[in-house]
Amino acid sequence: MEISTRTKQLKAIFSYDKKVILEDQPLEIRPYHFIQNMGVNEIEQFQQLIPTSEFCSIPDNNIQENKSFSYTIFTPKGSRKTDQAILLLHGLNERNWDKYLTWAEYLSLATGKAVILFPIAFHMNRTPGNWYNPRALMPWVARRKQEVEHLDNSTFVNVALSYRLSDTPLRFYISGKESMFNLWQLFREIKTGQHPLFEKDSSINIFAYSIGAFLSQILMLANPDHLLDDSKLFLFCGGSIFSQMDGSARDIMDREAYRRVKNYFLNDFLTKNDEQRMLPVLYEEDFMEKAFKAMIRPEVMKNYRESFFERIQDRLRIVTLKKDTVMPTQGVIEALGPKCVDTILEELDFPYEYSHQNPFPTNTGATPEMLYQSFTGIFNRVANFL
Repeated sequence: MEISTRTKQLKAIFSYDKKVILEDQPLEIRPYHFIQNMGVNEIEQFQQLIPTSEFCSIPDNNIQENKSFSYTIFTPKGSRKTDQAILLLHGLNERNWDKYLTWAEYLSLATGKAVILFPIAFHMNRTPGNWYNPRALMPWVARRKQEVEHLDNSTFVNVALSYRLSDTPLRFYISGKESMFNLWQLFREIKTGQHPLFEKDSSINIFAYSIGAFLSQILMLANPDHLLDDSKLFLFCGGSIFSQMDGSARDIMDREAYRRVKNYFLNDFLTKNDEQRMLPVLYEEDFMEKAFKAMIRPEVMKNYRESFFERIQDRLRIVTLKKDTVMPTQGVIEALGPKCVDTILEELDFPYEYSHQNPFPTNTGATPEMLYQSFTGIFNRVANFL
């Protein structure tokens, strides 16, 4: 398989609206609709705290695309119901599933399981269309560069997220919490037999990349309703403690936005001062917030975090890349602690130029054979574990 060619083929037929049957593979891609109903009052209360920004005058709690949306599942052809799922979680500031289509296809073929492509809050198709329209965004890039001195990595790709997080860094946490509620709801729908594709008590494992890995670690720590008691988790280019991450990039968020986000969570968010924290007192220190806090700095809730990873070491595998500066291996080591790191973590390096955002690039001189070898090296590990 030539990855770039296959990506183009899958991108051309991918649809949120109708079932797509892959003519050359025993798979189909089915769309499903999700309407947020778990935690809606709490999410609403959080989002009402956030002032609107000039970039988007619609309050977060009024963005309908984020509350009701379609998601897709790669599944064996003609399957009525299945009892095995892999949830695939994407990276930060992603607007389409293009690069993940070959990932999902390979995993579904290799495991025979249904692979769920589920979007994080305010990502993918959960935002207004003008948030990723280059023509609409270029004036905002120019303005951003005027407002922030010496800003050299503002682009139409990162300007929406950069404005929203610069204005209110707490959005990062609130959107993460909303995503947690959504996944809690999805897991419950599947486990109780309410989902049309899945049998009751289906197994659900997780493959997560980048910030999706961070979200999935917090989800496993929080383990709402014990729904993840048996879930396995495979992380790729992720798993780092927050303090070691670097989200400043032309396709993630600009340098100023990441400086503000990092400063807020490493300092104000961890204080007991509720005015600085901006969180409703009613929900202070709930089990989700506790899990999130445990992943911010290595010394915070160290025993809670490290003993948890030690307990689940048979259900967790992480592959990092040596040249990944966004989610570095050292950050994963600090998250896991010394007792289980050798069991869980493997650092790899590819024989070509790559980045965190693009581990299988087609424009850096790597041959299709090299790319495919690296690709299968990763996804055979994932398939064998999940």
